[in-house]
Amino acid sequence: MTTLHNPLLNGFHPDPSVVRVGDEWFLATSSFEYLPGIPIHRSTDFETWELVGHVATRPGQLGVETVPTGGGAWAPTIRHHDGRFHLVITDAMGRGMLHFTADDAAGPWSDGDLIRTEDGAGGVSGIDPDIAWDADGTCYVTFSGLQFDGAMDPNAPTHLGIQQVRVDLDAHRALEEPRSLWSGTGLMFPEAPHLYEIGGRWYLMIAEGGTERGHAISIARGDAPEGPFTGAPGNPLVSARSTPRPIQNTGHGDLVEGPGGDWLCVLLGVRPRSGTRAFSALGRETFVSPVAWTDGWPAIAPVQLDPRSGTRVEVAFDRPLDDEWIAVRRLPGEVADLDAHPGRLKLRADGSTLADAMPVFLGRRQEHLTNEVTVRLDASAGVGGLTVRYDEQYHVDLEVGAGLVTARAVIGGLLQEWTHPFDGGPLDLHLASRRPEPGTGLLSTSDVFHLAATIAGERVELARIDGRFLSSEVTESFTGRVIGVYALDGEIVVDRWVAEGHDD
Repeated sequence: MTTLHNPLLNGFHPDPSVVRVGDEWFLATSSFEYLPGIPIHRSTDFETWELVGHVATRPGQLGVETVPTGGGAWAPTIRHHDGRFHLVITDAMGRGMLHFTADDAAGPWSDGDLIRTEDGAGGVSGIDPDIAWDADGTCYVTFSGLQFDGAMDPNAPTHLGIQQVRVDLDAHRALEEPRSLWSGTGLMFPEAPHLYEIGGRWYLMIAEGGTERGHAISIARGDAPEGPFTGAPGNPLVSARSTPRPIQNTGHGDLVEGPGGDWLCVLLGVRPRSGTRAFSALGRETFVSPVAWTDGWPAIAPVQLDPRSGTRVEVAFDRPLDDEWIAVRRLPGEVADLDAHPGRLKLRADGSTLADAMPVFLGRRQEHLTNEVTVRLDASAGVGGLTVRYDEQYHVDLEVGAGLVTARAVIGGLLQEWTHPFDGGPLDLHLASRRPEPGTGLLSTSDVFHLAATIAGERVELARIDGRFLSSEVTESFTGRVIGVYALDGEIVVDRWVAEGHDD
């Protein structure tokens, strides 16, 4: 019997889409402004998942170099048709709605083709595309009609509901003007459509209510891929709003037949903490829940929390970087040098800072609510350090250089620093996320950052910082915490990285 762990994928892995090919499952998630983009995980049992590659591994596949924070790779759909993998996605505020193909889900993937309008004048306008084929081989791209016209008011965006076009995939051109389909029960932001033919009927499953606490999944069915569609009597199928469930914001799901023929739904959610469960430190993660069918309608069980045991990851830089390393708006190879000092990682500053769109930064997702990362870093030839990053305006740093170790909190437009003298040479930096200690009065937070350095054999704690300020609710971010090393001046050298954590 399959054990459904939740989270299915820990840390920043939102907007999951899954496809079964034989006795394997392949899962794609959003990556926004980070590269490599669109991670692909593989499983043979739906319990253990391996990161086998990314879709965007070459310059230009995603146009994220100039996208604003929160733009980039939004909401993929992965499918398998006629022996090939297909993935459609919106490169929001970048290249537009794209179609990628690969013979192997691990890659390499194609450069990505823009899905153009019927007249070929531009790209089909919308987000969260889905791709499906009928028995005759006609290709349907179904999407959410959120419009990006350069003048969109974020408080009153133009939204045309769930739309659909037939597409000529050889020419990557729509064969018609978009038509409107069923757009849910009337909640805001109908999005994340997925179209399925199951048992001779066509089902249209969508998310609605917004990706925050009102998030939900609803479904409709019809006799053809173009509809008309009739909503299920039990909508919404999934929503954690106004419940005490430990996993909130559940929505944006994709159906798949799991091991043993049981149906499953992968979906996003968050694990909030604090006295009012207000702050989600790790952002949107991937979860899974069983699906039962009654009278031709699916019912999705409430998502149950079942975290895996803790992990420890120790990285020695004596081999190529694994696929867990990511960088901001550029590929890790553009900032990481493993040749200059064999067995160690060098980062060379280029004048950018953590406030810039393309910092000299290399990191990994924070995967556990209780977590500590230790790096051994030598900044004798420069200035740099260790940071936990949500975006350019929200990060917490441990920085070495100019005779000081500095702990720093950058919270929107606010900055606070704590310093300790240091006379140079390699040292260990420690960045930990821990539950508030009893009696500290910090009941209304997710966690507390402990920033420390081991100097002359002694661990010196420089600062404790309220973790709520690096949560998705405060930053209003679509991503999550990414912990990494960075360079601000000259060069820094890292020869040890250890991350360990748990979710108790």
